Amino acid sequence: MSTASALLRNQTANNATRPRRSPFAVGRFAVWAGWSPIVRFPLVLFWPVCVLLAATAPASEAPPGANLLWYEQPAEKWVEALPVGNGRLGAMVFGGVPTERIQFNEDTLWTGRPHRYHRPGAVEVLPELRRLLAEGKQSAAERLAMDRFMSDPLRQKAYQPFGDLWIDFVGHDRPQSYRRCLDLDAGEARVEYKHDDVTYARQLLASYPAQAIVLRLSADRRGCLSFRARLTSPHSSATARVVEPNQLAIAGQVEDDGLRFEARLQIRLQDGRIDFDGAEAKIVGATEAVLILAAHTSFKNYQDISADPGERCRATLQATTGADFETIRSAHQRDHRRLFRRVAIDLVSTAAAALPTNRRIKAQAEADDPALAALYLQFARYLLIASSRPGSQPANLQGIWNESLKPAWDSKWTVNINTQMNYWPAETANLAECHEPLFDLIDDCVATGRETAAAHYGARGWVLHHNTDLWRGTAPINNSNHGIWVTGGAWLALHMWDHYQFGGNREFLARRAYPVLKEASLFFTDFLVLDPATNRLISTPSNSPENGGLVAGPTMDHQIIRSLFGATAAAAEILDIDAEFAAKLNAMKDRIAPNRIGRHGQLQEWLEDKDDPRNQHRHVSHLWGLFPGQEITPDRPELFRAARQSLVFRGDGGTGWSKAWKVNLWAHLREGERAHAMLSDLIAKSTLPNMFDTHPPFQIDGNFGGASGIVEMLLQSRPGRIEILPALPKAWPTGRIAGLRARGGFEIDIAWQNGALQRAVIRPTRDGPCEVAHGGMVKRLEMQAGRTIVLDGTLNAAAENARD
Repeated sequence: MSTASALLRNQTANNATRPRRSPFAVGRFAVWAGWSPIVRFPLVLFWPVCVLLAATAPASEAPPGANLLWYEQPAEKWVEALPVGNGRLGAMVFGGVPTERIQFNEDTLWTGRPHRYHRPGAVEVLPELRRLLAEGKQSAAERLAMDRFMSDPLRQKAYQPFGDLWIDFVGHDRPQSYRRCLDLDAGEARVEYKHDDVTYARQLLASYPAQAIVLRLSADRRGCLSFRARLTSPHSSATARVVEPNQLAIAGQVEDDGLRFEARLQIRLQDGRIDFDGAEAKIVGATEAVLILAAHTSFKNYQDISADPGERCRATLQATTGADFETIRSAHQRDHRRLFRRVAIDLVSTAAAALPTNRRIKAQAEADDPALAALYLQFARYLLIASSRPGSQPANLQGIWNESLKPAWDSKWTVNINTQMNYWPAETANLAECHEPLFDLIDDCVATGRETAAAHYGARGWVLHHNTDLWRGTAPINNSNHGIWVTGGAWLALHMWDHYQFGGNREFLARRAYPVLKEASLFFTDFLVLDPATNRLISTPSNSPENGGLVAGPTMDHQIIRSLFGATAAAAEILDIDAEFAAKLNAMKDRIAPNRIGRHGQLQEWLEDKDDPRNQHRHVSHLWGLFPGQEITPDRPELFRAARQSLVFRGDGGTGWSKAWKVNLWAHLREGERAHAMLSDLIAKSTLPNMFDTHPPFQIDGNFGGASGIVEMLLQSRPGRIEILPALPKAWPTGRIAGLRARGGFEIDIAWQNGALQRAVIRPTRDGPCEVAHGGMVKRLEMQAGRTIVLDGTLNAAAENARD
């Protein structure tokens, strides 16, 4: 168990309204003698239901509200509402008065039904596509591909909203002392206001243990809580009804022969009464009410939608029988904090930290707010916990939150950067379990991807192009000028290899990761062809994601395939299997067209030296080898400089996720100031009032990518090497972070002051050698599992070294 988790979990699960000590006040950082406390700005007193805090923060404690988003008014727009989630269920809490809207989602509610996307016989035109591209006839190749090579149907399906819970508080038109907040540490949204000298409070959470959304409404004067509650859905088939004396339900079907859905709302009162007006519940004279929302669909798996959503709702509510709100809440907080409290971060607070969150975001453009960057990291970790838990679907383009029947890009899984970016912080930011839903999706796509590999390429193994959906489509979609991109599955497979590198679970490698890696590699042993002009193996037909049309030999493909072959061969060696196949992969890897430097000093995006320095496309695909890949490092200075030149040409603009990728790229170029400038711009210009990232519109990948960038500025790793503070910006002269993870099986804490490393604590989980680097210094250490290493600012061992 993480020490950060241990020290933070000293607080009981039901103490969220007690004054909270900083995670840095005791435990992990207490051994760091000589640490000078960070000067913090005194913060205003928050309202009691959100957090009880002293009006000023002691210098030894983190600033009040360090893990809190808060606002002085209800949300007027969906992008101002606050998200909660348990992986499967998500809700957006508006905090409205006199009408509250809680819009909710369930992660398996999609358009469509089980079906295949591959086009039988597509392989017949593959040789002609390759010939046309080799002869420079791109337009002809794209036309042929549109006619005979694309998926059937051409487009995939869309993630759907489920419904809305509406709560009307009649007469509450002029609330006073209004506050709403999202407590990241408690995993809870809260609202408080006064009306007629009565204080009304709401607490809402999405419980993973209970698999339900739970809301407590209360008044501080007996019998003063009265409201109306109803369920609606944007789906025209939906009908609402009363199912039990204290339950409402709404049910429907997305489309004919498609997914069925049902939600049930159970209302529990301590006093007062419930009346029904049609399908609306009227609560009168209560002091407290607990509303439990269960929501399910008929989805069993991508081939079976025969489940009974109503029975699932009944079972979910039945499982909560006998548990009051505090019992449900305590179980939820224990579960949530077990993950969230693994990482703690403390950066210098400024006056901006006293502002409501929406105003802090706006103020970032005028003056840097380091503590807002810390909040940004923790908010992203919160979002990953809320949108990706074992047994759920993986986080899609909007995580788990969507109010539109026609969301942007269908809110599915775009795997030419966006889905992968969602999971960049999963390992480094100590949320490895949240990676599991992605592995489940990969397993499904291996099965459907075998059919696509055979039908489109006459190849063994499996392939996934640039998108997939609930039905696990793997064929090329939308348009031949960007849909035919063959390395989406290969990139995803490398996430499984990364999971092994961080955790070292040999059983996971043997049982789950290696079969996926092997079949992905097998596909490319059949797919790669020899380019007669260069005598190198190339990927054709393909695309440099969404840029330049259908081509032969994009750089990104070759970087990913080399990495895939290398990972598969390394895994085979660890498992002592498939030696002949591993040798073949290593030999083929060396024959793939290499990274090339073009006439402008840039890293070429394609085989041909045709990059336009004025092209500021949002994708920086050919820099995959710099990050998240590990091909381009300072050890290869010519390529390193060329990658930098390409990044300079791309500029500092772009969509939210594009800026987030550039934060990581500049961090890996060891340029902390450029990385910080991109992060500041991401927060100031591409962040919505509720801290969601905007493409525009809302797209969650930038949240995760930005969080990853913060981590990569502070810690980087590759097999056998850890780099501490590789891109520390001047804007963060003093700070601390605890609980980060590094490849090789390490958990690491770092403290720095006035731009200089003070302490690094390394907790190995495996034996073996490792280099630790910082500021041009390199220390070679022999690590022992369970033996903590404490290094000072010159990487010398400190006296605190001891076995855990």
